[in-house]
Amino acid sequence: MIGKFFLGIWHALNFSRRLVLNILFFFLIIAAAIGIFSAEEQPQVAQDSILRLNLSGKLVEQLTYVDPIDAAMGDVFGKQDLPKEMLVDDVVNTINTAARDPRIKALYLDLRHMHYAHLDKLRDVAGAIESFKEADKKVFAHSPYFSQSQYYLAAHADEISMHPYGGINISGYGSYPMYFKDALEKLKVTQHIFRVGTYKSAVEPFIRNDMSPAAKEANQLWLDALWTQYKQDVASKRGFELTNFDETLTQYVEKMASVTGDSGQFAIKYGWVDTLATDQEFNQKMIDLVGTQDEGKRYKQIAFEDYYATINALDFGPNPFVEKVAVVVAKGTIVDGKRKAGMIGGDSTAALLRKARLDDKVKAVVLRIDSGGGSMFASEVIRNEVLAIKAVGKPVIASMGSVAASGGYWIAASANEIWASPSTITGSIGVFGTILTFENSLKELGVYSDGVATTELKSSSLSRGLDPKFAHVLQMGVEDAYQKFISVIADSRNLAPSDVDNVAQGRVWLATQAHEFGLIDELGTKQQAIEAAAKMANLEHYEVYTVEQTLSEKEQLIQDIFGSATMQSLLAVADEPKEPLNSVAHAGLNQLFQQVQQSAAMITQFNDPNNIYTLCTTCVVGE
Repeated sequence: MIGKFFLGIWHALNFSRRLVLNILFFFLIIAAAIGIFSAEEQPQVAQDSILRLNLSGKLVEQLTYVDPIDAAMGDVFGKQDLPKEMLVDDVVNTINTAARDPRIKALYLDLRHMHYAHLDKLRDVAGAIESFKEADKKVFAHSPYFSQSQYYLAAHADEISMHPYGGINISGYGSYPMYFKDALEKLKVTQHIFRVGTYKSAVEPFIRNDMSPAAKEANQLWLDALWTQYKQDVASKRGFELTNFDETLTQYVEKMASVTGDSGQFAIKYGWVDTLATDQEFNQKMIDLVGTQDEGKRYKQIAFEDYYATINALDFGPNPFVEKVAVVVAKGTIVDGKRKAGMIGGDSTAALLRKARLDDKVKAVVLRIDSGGGSMFASEVIRNEVLAIKAVGKPVIASMGSVAASGGYWIAASANEIWASPSTITGSIGVFGTILTFENSLKELGVYSDGVATTELKSSSLSRGLDPKFAHVLQMGVEDAYQKFISVIADSRNLAPSDVDNVAQGRVWLATQAHEFGLIDELGTKQQAIEAAAKMANLEHYEVYTVEQTLSEKEQLIQDIFGSATMQSLLAVADEPKEPLNSVAHAGLNQLFQQVQQSAAMITQFNDPNNIYTLCTTCVVGE
């Protein structure tokens, strides 16, 4: 009877499981059918339209993977935790296409929902905006508010307008990590830190309550250089001096006092904007320029996503008969094993490189890197595949995006050439290991660990602590890893190990500085790196092909049901930024959460089999 009772429970649970799955499946089918029958016609581009570049979210090298089911459920139930991202390449290609499109008369930079973006990505988009202007077409920027990233793009417009009650927030760059030494001591957590490099500050949040003098020195140097690049670019487009930027509170207060605290008049007086206008006034100006559509309800326009859809409607993918330059994107933290897009898995990224190596039509490879590093072991797995590609006679160009530091530099080191944007954050050549044990924390709770083992090697654990002899072994491993790192760079870059060590020690550099030391070969964009790879492979006619992970059967089924265009819109579901980020409290909480998440990731997310990492945590800058 007992057996029958539990068997009945099992059958009931199994039936419930199948019922829920079937309901979900039919729900997806119905949702897809509704989408098909209610789908609007392909957006049309009217003659003399304005391309409204309503960018929303974060500019990225690669879209973070979102499970198709999660995306579908998020669209239906209004989930607000899906990433809002835009591919830089999509934005650039869309603007470049519009420049050649006779139906597009002007470009409107509607940037109010664009998040922070690193300078190298902003420069790529700005370059496309400049090409659009060279086609004798006007560019307008209008918003109630401009953040630092938004203003960089707006500065390339022919005319900037802002709401009279709006404002501009340009405050420079900074790095203010959170430090947890006292908190960990209060929790009785024992820290075991192993590192090499005077400037390797990734573990400082665990062992200090403040930034070390060495880290401050290094960070100040590259932050100042990055800020100078930003100021020079903006000042040259707006036609004012670098001194127009406010770098002291005294200067800022004096300027605001001269306009009695009116941020709109401040922007006009000091040349940040050309005119003050409400949305209604700006819209009327656009109507005067191009006329109206939708029965006179708005000026002739097409939004970014709609225009992108029209120009990609006939994209059938790579031509199997044309020789190619393959692009493999390595974006995110480097960890061991397989990972989806948005994180670099040693095995999964190596698999993408292997796919390019085994493709006879691929004649050269560009490894596009946007990473502050991570697992040393996973980094070496990826570098081994770079060497394998070179061994079959295919050149490899490493192209650095916003960040290619620590493990990000490791995977680039053995490429035939290394290219980087002038604003790329690189270097941070150092190694560390960290293990937190909780024997004292447990003791406070009255919890103890005791027992026997066959060897002393088994006696150390998170609950028992770390034997000093075992800690010595770990420190030797970290020092050995650092020497391997130095040797990899010295051999690959034809540099003396001592010269590499002088610019290593975990120190962070901008690419302009790294170029002087021989850590990179050329300063240039991703496109220039692709052209260099093609030239190295003696290609005159070629196609650029981005190698991507193959979809699983489930993912392919969902995409087949909904269609790639629909999936693209599903992945765009996310929370829009609320009011302009001018709240000090809001910014402070954001920073706190980011730092806590980043520090927690060091403990829980990394999975190097040897617990040895080459990571740059100070490479993240904030506006």
